[in-house]
Amino acid sequence: MSLRAVVIGASAGGVQALSQLLPGLSAGFPVPVMVVVHVPPRKANALVDLFAQKCRLPVKEAEDKEPLVPGTIYFAPPDYHLLVETERTLALSSDETVNHSRPAIDVLFETAADAFGPGLVGIVLTGANHDGARGLKAVCEAGGTALVQDPATAEVATMPEAALAACSAARAMKLDEIERSLEAMVRS
Repeated sequence: MSLRAVVIGASAGGVQALSQLLPGLSAGFPVPVMVVVHVPPRKANALVDLFAQKCRLPVKEAEDKEPLVPGTIYFAPPDYHLLVETERTLALSSDETVNHSRPAIDVLFETAADAFGPGLVGIVLTGANHDGARGLKAVCEAGGTALVQDPATAEVATMPEAALAACSAARAMKLDEIERSLEAMVRS
């Protein structure tokens, strides 16, 4: 099954990890990339501006009911869960926190697994809680590919370790290996 979408979750240390991963994606990367980073609820989202300057792909804050566009990086807005609907549009929700987080990685991963099935790659990066573990398991169960930042290279290993424990099919990789793996998947 060919790659149709990428979802990425990060928490503590995530900006640094994403700063290594996202700028490496080629300008012609042909699938949408959706990102959840645990950010404080009442802060302006500086992530979009930061990554727009670093990345070769367009970067934007996700909007409710927005259709996914290939080759675009979408960040979840502060204090909203980011979901993928089955018709491959984005949705925002202010439902209860999950794993003490809104946006929560599990919410994005589980809904994207339903929408994209085996065409999805889920990536869990550095972080200090277990958010993303259940979602990555859902990606695997839907036939998708699960990649996890090698806990030994993560600023905080808790989230990658939890993801690897929850999803036995997940592969632990260094950030540059994840980026090369994504590029190889879109070429194949």
